[in-house]
Amino acid sequence: MDYNWRVLPSPCYVISDSHLGVASRDIERSLVRFLRNLEGRAGSLLINGDLFDFWFEWKSVIPRNSFRALAALAHLRESGLPILWVAGNHDCWGDEVLREDIGVEYHVGAWEGSLGGWNARVEHGDGLREKEDRGYRLVRPIMRNALAIKAFRALHPDWASWLANGSSGASRDHRARDEGRGLRQIAMSELTGRPNVELLIYGHSHVAALEKVNNAGVFANAGSWLDAPTYLKVTDERIELRSAREDSAEGDCLHSIDRPAKETLSNA
Repeated sequence: MDYNWRVLPSPCYVISDSHLGVASRDIERSLVRFLRNLEGRAGSLLINGDLFDFWFEWKSVIPRNSFRALAALAHLRESGLPILWVAGNHDCWGDEVLREDIGVEYHVGAWEGSLGGWNARVEHGDGLREKEDRGYRLVRPIMRNALAIKAFRALHPDWASWLANGSSGASRDHRARDEGRGLRQIAMSELTGRPNVELLIYGHSHVAALEKVNNAGVFANAGSWLDAPTYLKVTDERIELRSAREDSAEGDCLHSIDRPAKETLSNA
C-alpha cells in the first residue's frame, strides 16, 4: 500500500547529525536504544541528515559501522512506523539499501508537508549560508554528479571509505563556528516571507534551537547526538526540544512552544 510521505503523523520525533562511524560506541548505543524505544510511542520519525558520517552503497557492500542503527530502523519500519530521511552532506548517496531494504523514504533536498500536524519545511541546512558555504556550493554538484558517483563506486570500498573519512573531518564533530547564527538568520527570513510555513527545521550546525519568530512560524534544530544528545518531539499541540536520557525512554524537556488553542488541529 502506498503511503503519503507528505504527512508525518503525530507525535513526530526528529533527530539529526549523529555522525555514526566516528561517534563513540557509547553514542552509537545510546542512539540505537532511543530508536528501539520509539516503537509503540512514535507516530513517525524524521532523520534530518548526517545519521552516518559517511554513507555509500556499492553493489554488494555498505559501510560496516552502520548495521546496528540500520537494523533498528528496519525493525521500526516493519512495525509500521513511517520514517523520512532527509539527506545531509555526509549521507547524500543513499539508494536501494535505504529505500528498499530498510524501507525509509530517502529524500534529497528540502521537504515540505505536514509534520506532527504542523505545516513544515525541512532542510539539512548545508550550503545555505551565502558566504561561509560558497566553496562547498561549488563542490556539491560534483559530489552528487552521476558520473562522479559511478567513478567513486569503482574504487575498492576500503580505499573509498578511507578517502571519504579523511576529507570530512572538519564538520563531523564540531559546532558551527558561528554557533548557528547563520542558519538562524536564514530561518528568520524564510519564515517571515512564507506565512504558510508554521515550522521550519534545519540541522547541520549541531546547535539545538527552538524559537518562535515574531508573527510568523517556529524555527527548530534538533541539534546533534555527539556530545549532549537532543531531539525534537512534535505533536499537534506542542513542539518540544528534549535531551536524551539513559534511564528514560523520554528525555527531559529543555524548551517547548505551544500552538494557540484555536489553531490546534482536530483529531477528528
